[in-house]
Amino acid sequence: MSSRPVEVSAREAEVLALLGLWRSNAQIATRLHITVRTVEGHVSSLLRKYGVADRRALADLAQTISDEVPLPLGRLAGLPQAHTSFVGRAEERDAVLAALTDHPLVTLIGPGGVGKTRLVTVAGEAAVPAFALGGTFVDLAPVGAEFVVQAVAAALGVTERSQQPLEDTIAERLGRGRSLLILDNCEHLLDAVAGFVERIRSACPDVTILATSRERLGLPGERVVNVGPLPLASDAERLFEDRALAADPGYAADPAVVADLCARLDGLPLAIELAAARSASLGATGLLTALGDYLRLLAGGRGPAVRHRSLRAVIGWSHDLLDEEERILFRRLAAFTGSFDLAAVTAVCGTTPAVSADVLGRLVDKSLVIHQRSPASRWRLLATIRACAAEQLDVSGERPETLRRHLDWAATTAAALEGRLAGRWRDDYDAVAAELQTALVAAPPGPDPASYQLACSLGRLAYARRFLMESLGHYRLAAEHAPTLSDAARARLSAADCAQVVHDTGQAFELRLAAAADARAAGDGDAQAVALARAVELAGRFPATFRTEIPGERLDHLLDEAAAAGDPADPVIAARLACAAAWTAGSGKLAPDPELGERAVQAAQATADPVLISGALDAVRTAAATSGRLRDAHRFSLERLALLPSMDPDDPYSAPEIEDTYGGACADAVAAGALPEAMSTARLLLADDLLGDHPYLSASKVIPALVLTGEFDEALRYAATMWDSWQRAGCPPAFWMSAAVHFTALAYGLLGDRERFTTWRARVGAVSGIPNPYNPQLAPLVAFVDARIAVHTGDLTDAPTRLERAFQHVSGGRYEPYAHAAAVELAVMSGLPEAEERLSALKADAGENEWVAACLARIQGRLHGDRVALEAAIEGWGQLGARFERACTLLLHPARRLEGQAELAALGAEPDIAVH
Repeated sequence: MSSRPVEVSAREAEVLALLGLWRSNAQIATRLHITVRTVEGHVSSLLRKYGVADRRALADLAQTISDEVPLPLGRLAGLPQAHTSFVGRAEERDAVLAALTDHPLVTLIGPGGVGKTRLVTVAGEAAVPAFALGGTFVDLAPVGAEFVVQAVAAALGVTERSQQPLEDTIAERLGRGRSLLILDNCEHLLDAVAGFVERIRSACPDVTILATSRERLGLPGERVVNVGPLPLASDAERLFEDRALAADPGYAADPAVVADLCARLDGLPLAIELAAARSASLGATGLLTALGDYLRLLAGGRGPAVRHRSLRAVIGWSHDLLDEEERILFRRLAAFTGSFDLAAVTAVCGTTPAVSADVLGRLVDKSLVIHQRSPASRWRLLATIRACAAEQLDVSGERPETLRRHLDWAATTAAALEGRLAGRWRDDYDAVAAELQTALVAAPPGPDPASYQLACSLGRLAYARRFLMESLGHYRLAAEHAPTLSDAARARLSAADCAQVVHDTGQAFELRLAAAADARAAGDGDAQAVALARAVELAGRFPATFRTEIPGERLDHLLDEAAAAGDPADPVIAARLACAAAWTAGSGKLAPDPELGERAVQAAQATADPVLISGALDAVRTAAATSGRLRDAHRFSLERLALLPSMDPDDPYSAPEIEDTYGGACADAVAAGALPEAMSTARLLLADDLLGDHPYLSASKVIPALVLTGEFDEALRYAATMWDSWQRAGCPPAFWMSAAVHFTALAYGLLGDRERFTTWRARVGAVSGIPNPYNPQLAPLVAFVDARIAVHTGDLTDAPTRLERAFQHVSGGRYEPYAHAAAVELAVMSGLPEAEERLSALKADAGENEWVAACLARIQGRLHGDRVALEAAIEGWGQLGARFERACTLLLHPARRLEGQAELAALGAEPDIAVH
């Protein structure tokens, strides 16, 4: 990369910053409110300007160029578009800004229609430059209590990760620095919002929350700013005149009449705006007369405050001035909790598109409906006006029929969005997600085709949007609305797939058994067999993820029940039964029967189902790995990787297989010493929007290969990210991180940083759940790390013990070849008599591991002073991309020692300690 400063635009800097936060193109597009295609263009430009190969390199750069490219501050995402000028409120605005400087939680409270939303947007825009990571505006008006977290996640552009609740992902995003989160319209969600805010404040001390509500959240440390009506004889009249001129450029009125009118409306902004909208037809005097008559009719009202009665009076008066066609549409619009488009109005209100467009336009002119023109035409009702429309809907007796049409529209809309998953759908889904969720929550309990369809579609859409727990909930609800037991069984299987993705395998197991029970009750023996076989396979493949182990006797019984229920001539059933049998007939845990595994592969291939084939291949792959056939295991993993393009990443059915394939392929490539393939697979995993956006999962997969290739700086950056994100997630059990922690310790040991080596070695117990780092599962890796550091530092004092430890384990471990090679090299350096014998045994390992093959050549060069062997080792390391090992081998070659010293220095390692 050139040493000259790189010039990037402000937008490119924003994209680069978000790449550094592990965001995908779709997430960046949502965050910056641009298209995915535009993001792709910016990424391409950044790749060209910085001269790097891929987006992962850009993400690494984002951590190091903050001085070169000052990232733009002060961006407030998600603000509603303002179509009118902001009038008055200078004192309240200053009060909000002052409160934000000293308080982490500020709540604007006031009655409906007082202008809290408009004030909070203006104050938020003024405040956000003080926040390094900008801010985000979240409108909670259309959101149900169950979906507060999802609404915030959608606004932030974050998605749920397997093994991490969505709320934790939000906390991780907000916890990266000072940011502003605006939560608008909280009054109907007080408990849900208060709980969410309390958890975010606890996890993210640098985040400031600005909320609006009709009452305070009631949390400790909350600073309340009261928002009252506009002052009379000043701002109230200014607002009226501004809006009246917008309605009628020729507007002119007696100031005394306007003052009287604003006084009667108690200075309430929404009431003033509604009245001003009528000024073009009635004039100020006519407004005063008509409004005075209406207010007298309501003089005996028992509203909670005079200003509330005034607002209700103006809305009711506006409603009475509507013609019948307008009244019908107005009250039926109460079915919508958020914004809506013309097609939705037509479907829910039972009108034609032409009538909908005409009447909506008239309601907009009367300020009863707000028109939003960007990015596409949508309309909405303010919460206060919607409440009035809802009252009219109840009075009309049309509520049941209208809500039925709303449910049918929601089901149709969700199904249409589901059909667009292969294209562009996300922005449209985000625009209606809260509305669809509300329709489902409001659906009557019990079987119903529309409710079932809506729940299933929302389950699929939420999964594709990476809201995993929400998806699980939708599928469970779909089973309750299922018209038939067979439909319920299908919904429960999808719910089980979601549960498996979030690593709740116990729930996934029980859901599959429940699906089998539904299928049995429906008389569908084939579906029963599939569900039971999948439950057995799950328990056999992933026993360590169950809180309580499923006894082998029970699995045998379930498999017998499956075989008896299904048609063995059906290819899918035959394959499912064969897969389950392979995983349960082996000699122990995670030791599938290789012969039955081969039969399962043959049976699965007859189905042409890539998910099923991959699961069968995992059985033969695992059998190969446990028997020490590491190259075979790697080959099977490559076959599984080749199946991924034919799996649907937006279908929960594919998800567990996709995740397992990537993880297994990374581990198998490292085990076989195939470092280029390990790095390639790791990069694919990092680019996956489900796995790659999960730092402590994805980083753990790439660290071993990075360390083995000598890319220490990059490995240690990933290690810091992995550890930090794991801690932010609450330190959940993550035994699969153990290898990455060990390899991080190895990197520090090879770099001569003994203190950090000790720190990382001590962390193994925290992630594995086993305090002793020398537990049997990790012992070969521990032996490798210790022996390899001893070789590099020339510490020969404990060579016999290290050699014995490396060879004392049962054959078949993933890291045993590495342990053998490092220990034998140490034995040769120490002149141990058993070194020659162990060297012969190492040749078998070299046939299974490319790293060991190169190491074997180096050992032979050490032992015999064989320059040809050293040249072969140097060539082997070069082909693997193992820069550190190549440099260490160059030091042993008399003619290339200076070259080796230079390369080691470039890697940050001591250049003189590896020659003995």
